[in-house]
Amino acid sequence: MISNEYLDRVWPFLRETDPERRKKFYIYFQNAPLWLIDCVSVERIKKGTIFLREGDPVDTMYFIAKGVIKGTDVRIYGMSFDYMISVGVYAYGGMELLMGLERYQTSLQALTDCIVLKIPTPQFAKWLNSDISALAQEARLMGEYLLEQTYKVRAFLFLQGADRLAMLLKTLYELDAPDGVLRLDNNRQELSDFTGLSVKTITRAVQKLRRDGLVRKEGRVLVVNEEQYLRIKENLSQVLSEE
Repeated sequence: MISNEYLDRVWPFLRETDPERRKKFYIYFQNAPLWLIDCVSVERIKKGTIFLREGDPVDTMYFIAKGVIKGTDVRIYGMSFDYMISVGVYAYGGMELLMGLERYQTSLQALTDCIVLKIPTPQFAKWLNSDISALAQEARLMGEYLLEQTYKVRAFLFLQGADRLAMLLKTLYELDAPDGVLRLDNNRQELSDFTGLSVKTITRAVQKLRRDGLVRKEGRVLVVNEEQYLRIKENLSQVLSEE
């Protein structure tokens, strides 16, 4: 078994991750062979960078050590659809590998500056094929990820206007709120792409959330603090329970 101390030495970036994510890395790789650890490369990716493209060959597995990413799917009527990605310790590219797909099914872009761990697909596949526990672990994580995405899609179907934007703010807060405060660029087109709402509806939704005291503006930045997040979370829980 690989010790936490060993991983801290070979992957110094772990010291920059939040404790919960670091713990998940320890658990994920505790039974990995040393030759797999030697194959790992670490890359710092700037905000806005697309580092995995839909349609490219599945040649690398990606793990998000720090930061937040988004996925973009353009297969539906040729339209671009953005959605949030969980940043748990999960092999992005693993779903394609387990399903025998040769090309990535989505594009991934850094929403913030990120630290990404990369493993060549042949080496990752070799590990899964030689360790039934590792294969079961990856299959479980893939199932949890798909269930989470299904829940979010169902929730979005029931929400309209300001509530749908509030769901996005709640998700973003839970993913990346340093010191308990979420700061998000008030880019109406980007918010529209994430929520499926029109730009005009986004404008009205922001105004309503501000009137309700659930968000405030600092210049062109939307700000949500912990108290506002908890209120958003409670409001959404009530709305969804009524549907």
